[in-house]
Amino acid sequence: MTTASALLTAAVTALAGAPKEGLGEQRDSRWRGRRIVRVGEAWHLGALLLTDTHALATAEVLRAADPGRRGYTAESARERAERRAEALRGGFDEGDVVHVGWSVIDVDAVDAGGSSGPLALVDGVPSVRWSVAGGFMPLEAYLRERVALLRDGAAG
Repeated sequence: MTTASALLTAAVTALAGAPKEGLGEQRDSRWRGRRIVRVGEAWHLGALLLTDTHALATAEVLRAADPGRRGYTAESARERAERRAEALRGGFDEGDVVHVGWSVIDVDAVDAGGSSGPLALVDGVPSVRWSVAGGFMPLEAYLRERVALLRDGAAG
């Protein structure tokens, strides 16, 4: 039986040289204010983020940017602009993709028959829930497709 950990390790090997995106964490300080600082980088594969050593569940994705002086018709647009500015203040470059609020997936728990984040063992097959409303699909096929998309995008 192929395990989730074996599939993820093979994906990391296949991704060598492909572009990574920033992992950020929110920090608050009296002197520097609220900002999102870089704590690492990962390959973004849809519902998953892979580092050299961990699988993470994707959460908020944003692009670092100056909010400028715009009028907003919705409070949510103002909040998104502020989050982009927090990444800029935290040291990300303008335009960098930043992942915030991600969580570490317990791959050993999945291999043992349980679930963690978007991964689960379904009828003995390591599987991924690719969206909140979506069902599970085999992790092997998901990774094959996502790795190919990322590698093809990097080549073009």
